[in-house]
Amino acid sequence: MKNIFRHIGPGPLVAAAFIGPGTVTVCTLAGVNFGNALLWAMVLSIIATIVLQEMAARLGVISQKGLAEIIREEIKHPIAKGFAIFLILSAIVVGNAAYEAGNISGGALGLETIFGSPNVGIGEFNFKVLPLVIGIVAFIVLYLSNYKILERFLVGLVVLLSLAFLITAFLTKPNLLDILKGALIPNAPEKSILTIVGLIGTTVVPYNLFLHASLAKTKWKNQADLSYARKDTVIAVILGGVVSMSIIISASAIQSQEISNASDLAMGLQPLFGIYAKHFLSIGLFAAGITSAITAPLAAAFVASGCLGWEPSLKSLKFRTVWILILILGIVFSAIGFKSIEIIKFAQVANGLLLPIIAGFLLWVMNKTSVLGTYKNSKFQNGLGFIIVLITIGLGLKGVLSVFNLI
Repeated sequence: MKNIFRHIGPGPLVAAAFIGPGTVTVCTLAGVNFGNALLWAMVLSIIATIVLQEMAARLGVISQKGLAEIIREEIKHPIAKGFAIFLILSAIVVGNAAYEAGNISGGALGLETIFGSPNVGIGEFNFKVLPLVIGIVAFIVLYLSNYKILERFLVGLVVLLSLAFLITAFLTKPNLLDILKGALIPNAPEKSILTIVGLIGTTVVPYNLFLHASLAKTKWKNQADLSYARKDTVIAVILGGVVSMSIIISASAIQSQEISNASDLAMGLQPLFGIYAKHFLSIGLFAAGITSAITAPLAAAFVASGCLGWEPSLKSLKFRTVWILILILGIVFSAIGFKSIEIIKFAQVANGLLLPIIAGFLLWVMNKTSVLGTYKNSKFQNGLGFIIVLITIGLGLKGVLSVFNLI
């Protein structure tokens, strides 16, 4: 048992990162609005996550460098390098700001069931208080650079939430044939495109590709450890994906079509927890929200450090400036009055739209012999990667067109 735990790496952290408020919300909405019809999108997301995260882990183990650092070093032309860095930083800042707003809104959504939704009026504007409280907690923990104990405790709560949905999926006695049909046959019901993009965005999280490479190089130092990195990635992502699918299956049993707060989301847990479902989900959403609210700005700061050649010191002024910016943007977007559910949905869709950009850079790096030598991508791995990028581009374009009612 000790030997097993010794080889556990960043895989569980990557899985925990995508089982957050966004996953619970988007998967619940997918189940409520479309039943099991979109399970195939989650299967696709799991496959895409395994393929891309394996590349990121392999990059970290073999090169002993982060993804952003390698991109900066490998692009030689100054104009091209400047454009690539600008594109990556823009994608990460925009994506993480939206993701951070979703994280904070998810945590606040959980607390609203217990404390209500207090507001503070400043002139003509009303600001929600709970997102500010969560933002302050995240700021203190990040500033003190002592978030590990809190993170482990909160991830534990998220694990309990995940187990709850797994058990609930069985208790709802779903139709197995319906599940298999939804998982294996792609189907896009009317008005489902944004939900499909959201399901992909909540699972294949762009900043996780940067984070995974950086954590993998810290955990494993030798090429012989690559097999451990791969097993760690595959097992963790599959387990996380099964949890996400369980949420969709559980939510498909919910009768209400209007989901606007934690109480509505909690209906998916009622077969297991009865009248206490909303309280349990509140704790889980708060845990998932604040954990991600701490790690998302941190990941953005690591990306900025790699792109701009900074020393990735947790206490340096430049490093702190980046995560403070992301945190402030997240608090503002969450506090100014947008519906929490809508913010979380937007964050996942934004992730889905940004994914092709980051995945494209990863594929380019993974074919560099100067970086990976014989461990660069095979033709099969490239084929899978390009298919994933093309699918995400197609879905992203459809999502944008559907927003403007052009399809």
